[in-house]
Amino acid sequence: MVVSKVIARCLLLLAIFIGPLAQADALDDILERGTLRVGVAEFVPWAMPAERGGHVGYDIDLGNKIAQDMGIRAEFKVYDWKDIIQALETGEVDIISGGIVVTPERALRMNFTEPVALSGAGMATHTEMTRDVETLEQLNDPNIVVATVTDTFSEGAARSIFNKAEIRSHANKNDAEKDILEGKAHVYISSLPAVQFLVTNNSDVIDLPLSEPIVGWAEALAVRKGEQELLNFLNSWVIAHTADRWLDATRDYWFETRDWLQEVKR
Repeated sequence: MVVSKVIARCLLLLAIFIGPLAQADALDDILERGTLRVGVAEFVPWAMPAERGGHVGYDIDLGNKIAQDMGIRAEFKVYDWKDIIQALETGEVDIISGGIVVTPERALRMNFTEPVALSGAGMATHTEMTRDVETLEQLNDPNIVVATVTDTFSEGAARSIFNKAEIRSHANKNDAEKDILEGKAHVYISSLPAVQFLVTNNSDVIDLPLSEPIVGWAEALAVRKGEQELLNFLNSWVIAHTADRWLDATRDYWFETRDWLQEVKR
């Protein structure tokens, strides 16, 4: 009996000391691997196919800078937005880059860093189809079709604001944008920068009735639940590059200028 108690205590001590080693944080795996696997989805100007191959955009710059500060390289994996959270949960990627909106529901599935930016949802309307519309309330009608992207914060905003309209949700932004450009939808709801860019390039077909977001949000980096050391590093990264204004300068480049257009695949 005494021997059994001694063995049990020894096993407990082993579990105490070995347990933390057996449950190494993702940060250790990333540094040992030498690559940071970054999940992104194609939205203007967060991530866009590049003329030289690969992708360019705000999220790409964030991923590369994080990896650079770790002393490793970034590997980008591109998903339809509806699949990106699952990719994080299953370990296909280490982080989701900065374009993901913080919500309480998502916080049950992943851990968010401190916000990297504040943004919001914008609205484009088909000029011809909405020529008689004078108020936002007139768009909240069963005869109005609103296009958006599945599982985005913009979809939630669309369903909340236009709860009487027909919400047509798409797996990716290309199909959603196609709906309004081809006159299959009266309204398109997405991030304000993406909507502004779409209107600028298609001003003969669609317009921007509101220059301000119809609803605001905070954007952050995201990691899997329980990856505390990786989360700690990323929070420190956000704090450091907020203080040195790298985040502001990078945001201004991608969201306030069009100097990057020559980098994007036509």
